[in-house]
This record gives sequence, structure tokens and C-alpha cells, in this order.
Amino acid sequence: MQLPIDDRILEALESSGMILSPTVIAINIDKSRDEVNRRLSILVEYGVVTRVKRGYYEITDAGEQYLAGELDAGDLEPTEK
Repeated sequence: MQLPIDDRILEALESSGMILSPTVIAINIDKSRDEVNRRLSILVEYGVVTRVKRGYYEITDAGEQYLAGELDAGDLEPTEK
């Protein structure tokens, strides 16, 4: 991932094992909701987070593999919109 906040977002999603909103993630990683929301859009584009429904996100298998060191961020490609 490009920024340290990306790892923190993924870690928050993984450790909770739950579907979370940007506001909940932001509170737990001490960042602004706007900053988390911007990064979530990018993480969804790269397939490490999925948007469950508007305003709610969860980590994907690829995101878990990245955190476990089994997937290199350089190998990730953005998906077509």
C-alpha cells in the first residue's frame, strides 16, 4: 500500500473481523473520517477492501494476504471501474 494509513485501515478491519464504517475506523486509528474515506476508495479499487453496502467495508482475502506478508502491494492492480 502507498501510505501507512492503508495498513492501519486494513489492520482495523482484520482485527475486528467485522464490517465497519469509515467513522468507526477513523476513531480506532486516530485519523479523520475524510482521510479514511478517501483511502478506503483506493483500497476498494485495488481489491484489498470490499464495499459491503454504502458506507460499510470489510477486508478481502487479498487484504488479509497482504497483511500476512503473502502478497506484495506491487503485485496489485486497480480494477476497472
